[in-house]
Amino acid sequence: MNGKPRAKGRVLRACRSVHGWLGALVLPWVIVIGATGIYLNHSKAVLPLFGPQAFSESGFEAERPAAPITRERARALAESVWPEDPIRKISEKDYHGRPSFYVEKRRGKVILSIPTGHYYLKTRYTRRTFSPQGQLLHSKTYWGTIFKDLHRSGWLGWGLGTWPADLVSIAMVVFGLTGSMMWWVPRTRRFLRKRQAPGNGR
Repeated sequence: MNGKPRAKGRVLRACRSVHGWLGALVLPWVIVIGATGIYLNHSKAVLPLFGPQAFSESGFEAERPAAPITRERARALAESVWPEDPIRKISEKDYHGRPSFYVEKRRGKVILSIPTGHYYLKTRYTRRTFSPQGQLLHSKTYWGTIFKDLHRSGWLGWGLGTWPADLVSIAMVVFGLTGSMMWWVPRTRRFLRKRQAPGNGR
């Protein structure tokens, strides 16, 4: 007769243990998902909190490179940036309204403006603007992309795929189930005791 209460007690203790450990594990991701969710719903209100990132390129047109910008110069520039990464592709298209060479590498793109000689180092999360002489003029962080990636994958960068977010999702489901068990089992036991108490049901 004591077998069932003991079994229920073991189940409840196991649920409490699993629930506690999962709570500690998923809490950082719960905070991240909640915070980034605020951005996704209120991006116009959130982004200004990170400071202005506007930068005027109107003065670029007054400058001209000392030598013509060619595909070979774009290749040489790209080889000096992230030298451990091989060049994947070189193409020509407009960037910020000016014809430019795009050099694609694993870590990002090197974009060289043909009329002015200015260039950009662009990754998934940042963009840096340089003068033709190599002086850093401006840095920009793509906070929107950062928040979206954190919300979707639970991680920055897609090298790990979505499995961190998938594991956290599974953990949150188990966390919810164990929490439900911790709520449901004691109340069920109390309800059954009341029903079985002498004088009930007569």
